[in-house]
Amino acid sequence: MTTGMYLVGALIALGLLYLALRPLLRAYLKFRGTRVVTCPETRKPVAVEVDAKHAALTAALGKESLRLTNCSRWPERRHCGQECLRQIEAAPQECLLRTMLANWYRGKECVLCGRPVDETHWSMHKPALMNAERRTSEWPEISPEKIPEVLATHFPVCWDCHIAETFRRLHPELVIDRPAVSSNPPSESVG
Repeated sequence: MTTGMYLVGALIALGLLYLALRPLLRAYLKFRGTRVVTCPETRKPVAVEVDAKHAALTAALGKESLRLTNCSRWPERRHCGQECLRQIEAAPQECLLRTMLANWYRGKECVLCGRPVDETHWSMHKPALMNAERRTSEWPEISPEKIPEVLATHFPVCWDCHIAETFRRLHPELVIDRPAVSSNPPSESVG
């Protein structure tokens, strides 16, 4: 056999592997991450995680099947019927926590500096939020099932203002407040 035949065989094998793994990868990416759904039993928000590996394997076999790996009501209600999965099947992206937060920030400005915060950088400088008492917090500090309530009562804050406010709160002895400086010099009266 020639090198060309080996190359053709390798390309065909890679193509077939791609076709076989494509539904698996697509399902895994589709169902990973924390979601917030309404518990059918309590009618309150709960945070759940789908078994993305199971969903991927069953999708690759042609019959996508979902099951939970975690719920904020567990371990007490671990053996529930998992009827909340219907919400995820109907709208997998809309109940994803990351999507909910990105939608909330879209078109909003930082309540402190006025800069747009709708470009959410989840891997680096994530936007934060501020409550009515002017205390800022980051998303990991909030239980996912509390997100709908928090979104109704808090204000968007950019990363820079969150860091400044956190420093102000933790080290007030190092902060000096000065009055705002006007960009227009005071006019002098001509006498």
